[in-house]
Amino acid sequence: MELKAKQQYLCQPVEHIDITQFNAVPLIEAMGRMAYSARDLARAAEIFDRMIADPDCGIILCLAGSLVSAGLKKIFVEMIRSRMVDVIVSTGANLLDQDFFEALGFRHYQADAALKSGVHDAKLRELRIDRIYDTLIDEEELRVCDETVRRIADELPPRPHSSREFLAAMGAFLEREGKKPVESILLEAYRHGVPLFCPALSDCSAGFGLVAHRAGRQGAPVVTIDSVADFDELTQLKIHLRETGLFMIGGGVPKNFAQDVVVAADVLGVEVPMHKYAIQVTVADVRDGGLSGSTLVEASSWGKVNTTDEQMVFAEATLAVPLIAAYAWHKGTWRDRSARNPNRILHDKTRSVKP
Repeated sequence: MELKAKQQYLCQPVEHIDITQFNAVPLIEAMGRMAYSARDLARAAEIFDRMIADPDCGIILCLAGSLVSAGLKKIFVEMIRSRMVDVIVSTGANLLDQDFFEALGFRHYQADAALKSGVHDAKLRELRIDRIYDTLIDEEELRVCDETVRRIADELPPRPHSSREFLAAMGAFLEREGKKPVESILLEAYRHGVPLFCPALSDCSAGFGLVAHRAGRQGAPVVTIDSVADFDELTQLKIHLRETGLFMIGGGVPKNFAQDVVVAADVLGVEVPMHKYAIQVTVADVRDGGLSGSTLVEASSWGKVNTTDEQMVFAEATLAVPLIAAYAWHKGTWRDRSARNPNRILHDKTRSVKP
């Protein structure tokens, strides 16, 4: 492969798929009459539609893996706009390195097929281009993202903040200073009062920005991220919403965090029902005992998930998620769903729920 200049690599942007533009209902219904993973996916789509139709159900969306860089951002933005989700728990990469990054005016780019082999990674390193499988990012633009996080931290009160508070401040920043027009999970969640949680916020660009913020304060009080406050706040939401459904993409920290609130409520002496609905899209293997591939039936043994309306979909997210989300959007159940506004339950000063 001929070596090229930087801008020759970064020339074909990843385009985000728009679920409003294709009606997946006939396809999903046909898949439901098939077998294997097709029928699993169709059942997951039906369960998600039931979540939306249930007037008592709060819906928690969990995002893990490199989803925004792959072209799924517009789906999650539309889900927020269409009241198909009430709370989001995510990895930092999706919200910071990818969503916030694009909201600042930057893009992810498709890589040539030859780059997937890894043979040319040393050349990409020389050009300060980062690779995510078949996707490329300009490292110098990522540093702008890190620096912007530092600026936001510098403007906040120097105290512990939950990740929800910090991500809301980032949404407010985009409302004031983001590139227009912009489609962003952070911005849309801020506008619609959908709380965002990132329990491992430092494990992304936010971490670099917060380290720079800490160093710049030179011993003065600093902004820190309180992950225990995150757990407490999401547990409060479970206690107040009571009936909940999970739409989990990938696994990892977001999956465990969202499932564990049932147990956390019990620790606080408050009896809440298990998550009534749960679907997960993953390629992780159940056989290694790891969390990402552990089945939702297994989670019921921990008292976390009801087994009546649960479905595992063993498929890669860019294939399965557009179909599930498009099915639910075009069914139109969301049109009659009222906004839950869970932020009304939460306060900037964290508190514990008393039994």
